[in-house]
Amino acid sequence: MKFNYKLQRLCGAYYGNPSITTEMGSTNPKKDGSNILYTSNGNTLISATSNRIQLIDLLTHSVRTLPVESRSNIRSMCLNPTDTLLLVVDVQNYAMIINIIRGVILTRFKFKRSVYDCQFSPCGQYISVTHGRHLQIWFSPSATHKEFMPLILHRTYTGQSQDISSITWSADSSVIMATSKDCTVRIWSVNTIYQFNPITLSGHKTPIVNAYFVYRDLEETGTGTSTRSVIDSCYTISQDGALVTWKCSTSSSTDEDNDDTTTPKEDIDLPPSQDNDNDDGVQKIWKFQSRHYFNQTGSSLITSSYNESSKLLALGFSSGIFGIYEMPSVSNIHTLSVGSNQIISTCVLNTTGEWLALGCPKTQQLLVWEWRSETYILKQRGHSYGMKCFNYSPDGIIIASGGEDGKIKLWNTSSGFCYATLGGTAVGGSGAESSHTAPITAIEFSKSSVVLSASLDGTIKAHDLHRYRTFKTYTTPTPVQFLCLAIDPSGEIVVGGTMDPFHIYTWNIQTSRLLDVYTGHTGPISALKFQCNNGGILASSSWDGTVKLWDLYKNNVQTESLQHNSDIVCLTCSPNGKEICSGTIRGLLSFWDIESGKLKFELDGRRDIIGGRKHNDRMTASNNSSSHYFTSIAYSADGTCLLAGGNSKYVCIYEISQQILLKKFQVTFNRNLDGVLDELSSKNMTDFGPIDDHANDSEDETTYNAIRLPGAKRGDDGSRSTKVEVLTRQVAFSSTGREWSAISGEGLHVYSLDEDMLFDPISLTEAITPAAVEIKLLNKDYSMALRMSIHLNEYKLMKQVLEEIPYGSVPSVVKTISSEQLERLMNTIAKIMDTSPHVQYYLRWCLEILKTHGVHMDKHRSSFMRAFRSMHKIVQTKNDELKTICNQNKYTLDFIESHAQLAAATSAASLVSASTPPGSSTKAAEVN
Repeated sequence: MKFNYKLQRLCGAYYGNPSITTEMGSTNPKKDGSNILYTSNGNTLISATSNRIQLIDLLTHSVRTLPVESRSNIRSMCLNPTDTLLLVVDVQNYAMIINIIRGVILTRFKFKRSVYDCQFSPCGQYISVTHGRHLQIWFSPSATHKEFMPLILHRTYTGQSQDISSITWSADSSVIMATSKDCTVRIWSVNTIYQFNPITLSGHKTPIVNAYFVYRDLEETGTGTSTRSVIDSCYTISQDGALVTWKCSTSSSTDEDNDDTTTPKEDIDLPPSQDNDNDDGVQKIWKFQSRHYFNQTGSSLITSSYNESSKLLALGFSSGIFGIYEMPSVSNIHTLSVGSNQIISTCVLNTTGEWLALGCPKTQQLLVWEWRSETYILKQRGHSYGMKCFNYSPDGIIIASGGEDGKIKLWNTSSGFCYATLGGTAVGGSGAESSHTAPITAIEFSKSSVVLSASLDGTIKAHDLHRYRTFKTYTTPTPVQFLCLAIDPSGEIVVGGTMDPFHIYTWNIQTSRLLDVYTGHTGPISALKFQCNNGGILASSSWDGTVKLWDLYKNNVQTESLQHNSDIVCLTCSPNGKEICSGTIRGLLSFWDIESGKLKFELDGRRDIIGGRKHNDRMTASNNSSSHYFTSIAYSADGTCLLAGGNSKYVCIYEISQQILLKKFQVTFNRNLDGVLDELSSKNMTDFGPIDDHANDSEDETTYNAIRLPGAKRGDDGSRSTKVEVLTRQVAFSSTGREWSAISGEGLHVYSLDEDMLFDPISLTEAITPAAVEIKLLNKDYSMALRMSIHLNEYKLMKQVLEEIPYGSVPSVVKTISSEQLERLMNTIAKIMDTSPHVQYYLRWCLEILKTHGVHMDKHRSSFMRAFRSMHKIVQTKNDELKTICNQNKYTLDFIESHAQLAAATSAASLVSASTPPGSSTKAAEVN
C-alpha cells in the first residue's frame, strides 16, 4: 500500500476564514476574508480559505488547493502580469512569494506594519504594499533563478495621517495612487521628478474604499501613426457610497475645462518635469468634476471593482446587495442581492468584464455572476458553523457531508465542488421540511442513490440522490437525540443510537416501521457498526466502557459484552468482518476478535496524537495527554491499515499486523487556530496568562482578551472574538483506497495519492537501464522494452522504442500497457506525433489505445482527461492539415487516379496480347 498521500483539495469553504468567528461590532468586515483574483485570461479564480489558496478553473469546473500554507489567515494577495508569481500576506503581516505554476514558496518576508493591500505593477517590475500609514514599493523577484535578496526596497512614500487601505497603479507603471482612512487620496510618481510634490485629493466624508484611473487614447504622429493611453481622470469611492470624479488636464486646457466644470474644488498646478516619459498624471492639474451617490439604505459600501476595457464598475455592500454600473454615465445595469445580511467583502471583474466574482466571508460563499446572461457561473457555499460528519459513497465518487446547520451537501470527489444541497419540501407535497432542524451527527449510504442522516432533532431521514428529496423520516415514540447511525449490508435495516435514554432503535427502511428497541447500555451510544460478512451482527459502543454484540435476527441469543477500562468514543469493523477496533478516551486502540470475543492486542496512541499546546494550557503539549485521544477511526479498503484522528492536529495511519505507526499527517499549520504550536513564546506570557496575538485583528476598540479560568472549556461570554481549537472530527477511507478525507474546523481535507510522480519505485530497479532497453529491442521483446522506457521516462528513448515496433505488433503491445503507464504513453505519442511524418503509424497507436483501454479511461475520466485532450488535439490538427492539402490538390489527385487507371488498363492489354497465340486475334480483340 502506498502512503505518499498529499492534500489534493480543501472542500467545504472556498472563501473566507471558517476557523474564525466574527462577532458584532467589528469595524473591519474584511477580517474574515482576503481579496480574490482572476488570472490574465480570466478563466481561473484564485481564492483564499484560511491560510490556504484555492485555484478554481471556471472552464473545467474543478478546484485545486496549492500545497503551501501561510502562518495564519490570509489578508491580501496579488498576482504578477505573467501569472507566475503570487504574493500572499497574512494577518500577522508575514508574506510569502509563491511560484504558482509549481506550487512552491520562493521566499518569505515579514513586514513591520499592517499590510491591507498589495499590488504588482503592470510591467511586473515592482511590488507595492500598504505599510501602515506608509506606502512601500519593492523590486519584484525573479521567477527563473534564485537570488540572495529576492525583495529589495525601492522607495517609501509617506504623508497619510491614517492607514492606507488600497493601491492603484497606472497603466505605464509610472504613477501610483493610494487611498487612506483619513478620507484622502494621494498620487505619487514611482521615479523621482524634480520639484514634484505629491498630489492630494480630498472631497469625501468617510474612509475611501478604492480609487481607479480612467484613460483616453492620445494619437501620436511621426514616422507612423499610433495611439497611446494617457490618464484622463480618476474615480474615488467612499464607504458612504459617494463616487467623485476628478479630471486630469494640462495647464493649457484649464480655461476650457472651467467652462464645462461646475464648482471646482481643487486646482493643483505642478512645475514641468525633467523627465517627459514619466509625467503622466503627475505634471497635470487635477480638478473636481462631478459627484454621484449609490444610495443603499442601512448599509455601507465595502468593496468595488472597475474594468477599464468594458467601462464597468461593480460595487458590493454590507447588506449583501451588489450592483453593476456603466461608466462614465453611472447608469445601473444590475442590482441584485446574494442574501440577507451577508457582507460582500470583495468583488472583482475579469479582464473582459463579463464575469463578476463575489466573496461573502460570513457564509463562506463564493459566487461568479455573468451579468449578460444573468446566470451564475459558479455558486459555492459551505456549511454554516462548520461540518459535523461525512461519508463516502460505495463507488467513492460522491462525498455526503452533514453540518451544524442541519443540511446535507453532496460533493464530487473529482472536481471538489458541491453540486447539490438537500433541502426544501418533502416528496408528496406534505409541506414538511426535508432538512434537519438540529446538527447532523451521522451519515450513511444505503445504496449509491440513497443516503440516510441522523440528527440531534430526534429523526433519521432518508434522501433520494436522483431527485434530491427526502422520502422517509424515522422517528421514535419518545423524543431522543441520535448520536450514531448504521445500515446493514443488505440495505433493509437502519439502526440509530441515542444520547438519552441509551437505547438502540431499529427500523425497516422500506416500511419505516419500528422493529425493535435494544437496551443494556448505561451511557450514551457513541458508535454503531454492522459486521460486513454477516449483516445480522451489530456492534455498539458506549460511554459506559463496553462494546456489545447484538444478533438482530436471533432475539433469544444472549448479548456479548467487551469490557474496557474507560469510555469508548469510536468503533469500526474490519472489511472481512472478523475484527473490530474500539478507541477510548485514554488514547488506546483495542482490537477484538468477533468470533471468540477476546482481545487480540492494544495500541497506545497517546504519544502519537499528542501535539499542540492550547492557548491557556499551563503545561507543555508533551505533558498534557489528558485531552488528546482518537474520536474517529476507519479501516483501509484491504483491512491492513487503520486511519485514526481525534482531538489533535494529527491524523495517524497504523499498520495492524505489525502494530506500528506508519505515518502522521498534520491537517493544518494555521496559527490562528488554538493548539497548532507545540510551545508558546515566553515573551507573550504575563501574570494573568498568555497574550493573544490575534486579539486585535478586528481593529475593534471594544475587543479585549478575556481571561479564562484554569480548566474552563468555555471562554467569557462577553468576548467578541473566539479562537477555534484544531481537531479532527471524522476520518474515512475511500472505497478505492487511493484517497482518504478528514473533517476539521477548516472544512473537508481530501488527501489522495500523488498522480504526477515520474517514477514508480516498485517497478523501477537497477536492472532497468537504457542499455537493457536496447537489448530487449534486439531480442524483439517490444512490450518489455516499451514498459522499461516508460519507467525511465526519457523522451528520446521512448521515441526510439516506439518507432522500432513493427506496425503489425502494435495491438499486442498496447494490451500489455498497465493503467499506471497509460497516461504517460498517451502524452508521449501526442508529443511525437506533432513533428513525426509517420501519421498512419501513430494513428494506429491511438486507435488501439482507445479500443483496449477505452472502458478504463471512461471510468477514470479525471485521470486521463488531460492526456486524452492532448492526443485528440494533435489528431484533429493532422486531420485539418491533410484535409487542406487534399482540397488544394483535388484535381491533381483526380488526374493521378485517372492516369493510374489508364496505365493499369494498358498494361493489362499488353499482357493479354503477349499471352495470345497467333491466329486468335479475334478473341484478343474481344478481350480488349
